Amino acid sequence: MGAAIGDILGMAVGVAISPVPVIAVILMLFSSRAAANSLSFLAGWVLGLSAAGLMVLALGVEASSGGDANGGGVIKIAIGALFVVLGVRQWLGRPRGDEEAEMPGWMATIDDFNAVKSFGLAFLLSAVNPKNLGLTIAAVASIGAGGLETGEEIGTLTVFVVLASLTVGVPVVVNLILGSKAEHALTEMKDWLVANNNTVMAVLFVVLGAKVLGDGIAAIT
Repeated sequence: MGAAIGDILGMAVGVAISPVPVIAVILMLFSSRAAANSLSFLAGWVLGLSAAGLMVLALGVEASSGGDANGGGVIKIAIGALFVVLGVRQWLGRPRGDEEAEMPGWMATIDDFNAVKSFGLAFLLSAVNPKNLGLTIAAVASIGAGGLETGEEIGTLTVFVVLASLTVGVPVVVNLILGSKAEHALTEMKDWLVANNNTVMAVLFVVLGAKVLGDGIAAIT
């Protein structure tokens, strides 16, 4: 199980480094429903990752009984190649000079969100977002290839979800503990992430794409 956890650490960090969800949860912390919305967002994020991971794990268990032994490697190669392409696109689309970074239009309406909408948004960002879904699939492919018992697979997936949720969870916990004292630090974090979103994602996609691609090639050779 220790080896499997080691294999999924990089992918968990890749999910955790997601500027848009972190910006969204920080904006919620400055809204009129800060506590309810941010906690609902965190719950939706965790549940989304868990649901995606369990679904892929279940499908992988079924496929393992008669599927291609190199299937996991092929999946990783496809995901790795896609990430490299997405990384190049992010880099080419980054703001230049005094150009302001564009963020999703829904961020302007976050102050009007309720707990249900916050939960649903987080679920989509964690379970359906291409980067996070791709990394979750790659992580589960590594877990499934580890020859673990079912309980150990669930335990490893739990570690993945916890690590992948830290960047969303930490601002929520810090705000609950420190209240208004955390506002300055959270604002600086938000501003930096908005300004550097494309660059962060470009580097992340390329680095993770190269790693996942390499793991896939190693698995089939």
